[in-house]
Amino acid sequence: MRRSRVATRSSAVRETQRALGRLDPFELKDRLIARAAAQARRSAGTLLNAGRGNPDWLVDPPRAAFHLLGRFALDEARAGRGAELGRGHGLGGVPAPRGIAGRLRRFLAARQAAPGAALLREALRSARRLNCDADAWVHELVDGVLGDHYPEPVRMLAQAERVVRAYLEAEGVAVRRRAPLRLFAVEGATAGICYVFDALIANRLLRRGDRIALATPIFSPYVELVRDVLRGFEVVELRASALRADGSHRWQFPDAELDRLADRRIKLLVVVNPSNPPSVAMHPRSVARLARVVRARNPQLLVVSDDVYATFVPGYRSLLAALPRNTIGIYSFSKHFGATGWRLGVVGLHEDHVVERRIAAQPARMRRGVARRYAPLLLEPEKLAFIDRMVAESRAIALNHTAGLSTPQQVQMTLLALYGLSAAGRRTRADLHRLIERRLRALYDGLGVPLPVDPLRAGYYCELDLALWAERHHGGDFADWLQRRHAPVDFVLRLAERASIVLMPCAAFGGPPWSVRVSLANLPARAYAAIGRHLAALAREYLHEWQREAAAGRSLRPPRARRLSRRAS
Repeated sequence: MRRSRVATRSSAVRETQRALGRLDPFELKDRLIARAAAQARRSAGTLLNAGRGNPDWLVDPPRAAFHLLGRFALDEARAGRGAELGRGHGLGGVPAPRGIAGRLRRFLAARQAAPGAALLREALRSARRLNCDADAWVHELVDGVLGDHYPEPVRMLAQAERVVRAYLEAEGVAVRRRAPLRLFAVEGATAGICYVFDALIANRLLRRGDRIALATPIFSPYVELVRDVLRGFEVVELRASALRADGSHRWQFPDAELDRLADRRIKLLVVVNPSNPPSVAMHPRSVARLARVVRARNPQLLVVSDDVYATFVPGYRSLLAALPRNTIGIYSFSKHFGATGWRLGVVGLHEDHVVERRIAAQPARMRRGVARRYAPLLLEPEKLAFIDRMVAESRAIALNHTAGLSTPQQVQMTLLALYGLSAAGRRTRADLHRLIERRLRALYDGLGVPLPVDPLRAGYYCELDLALWAERHHGGDFADWLQRRHAPVDFVLRLAERASIVLMPCAAFGGPPWSVRVSLANLPARAYAAIGRHLAALAREYLHEWQREAAAGRSLRPPRARRLSRRAS
């Protein structure tokens, strides 16, 4: 009777774990946080949340420049209110463009040491580099920071686009070409993802039944968007399954996986590069091979490349740079600059792009039918560029005139990009690289294993595969037992409930089922050392459990058990 009750209880636990394992990983994270917080209260311990990648740093000078610019802009607004507005309480006027650059110089000269002043002086000097009138450039910043007009152009402010384009080129996300990179300022990378897919579907560039390739592991919302939200697509996974000589993950793509893109039934490839959760950049040889396969075998393929973590890999070069006619790039300022709350991102593609040729090659009836969606916007809607169709799809099309990222957000984005281009910004980037490396080494020290050398590692996250560890260190019997005896979510539940540690399971990211993501962005190094020690202790706990069952004479490996090594590799 007692054994029956234990079995029933064990079955109920496994069913609960299976249900939790089906949750979106970000929803599961919230439940893990609740359990970890409860344990921290009981034990008077500390909750260590390495689940979500919100950084614990922020880049200060561009924010200081934004607020100092705001002070100047308010002075300009008060000076511009004129006789009529001057009689009202609390009213300002639109700043006068003429001579505004000189007035900003004088304002800054009186505040030489003020935080942000150096970057605003750099902004003044950049007018020549931008090949624009200094007054027009400063007026865009001042009017933008006040937020007193709709964004114009709707897609992105003119000088802001030039600055951000230069920044993306400097970071290896884009390259200079005769056909310039056109940018659409959006509310962070996740908004960019939605706008790209909405526009592709609205323009019938993606249709039900098409094949979409996902380079996995990948940010889980891409998986959910393609499989669960949009539905009707055939998903092809290109797996970053290459292993090192010692059997550990390299998170790189074997040539055979990339060669699958020669299949012309694949209409879209989605890549996060550097990857999330492994946080490793695609090897330059793989980037070159992918580009060759697409050009030679599948030239109409569209590629969406999410390059959010580009700045964390020295010498990075994106697919947008290597395959500019096929790639739509997405970039966010959130991680590098610690600006997740600002919601700042861009979507970019070149004027000379395969998406325009695919639209032009559609049957005339289909092309005219799609173009009618945009008839309220211009007299010849068929001539509307795809990126401007994307802007329209970001709102109801009739509300296109109110689309666009708010002008204060665009000004902050511009100042972030200007700082990233500066010598001070390059020093900040080097400091961030050292910070992440220190945290990563602390994690591996706690695990008690050496940190692999990998120049392509961004290190913003770390993906650890417990099942692969089990097989490498203790053999296939132990790995098979682990899979049979426990649900993968058991690992993160035990960490939360016993050690108040929150990690993200990676199965929903297309990663190995027993892998977890550790964010290196939001805890001090000593916390990662503690996380490593708890991970090692939990792994030993599973090992001891297996050994106890072995000592009791239970079967360790049923005849038809699936070997984890095949799936892991």
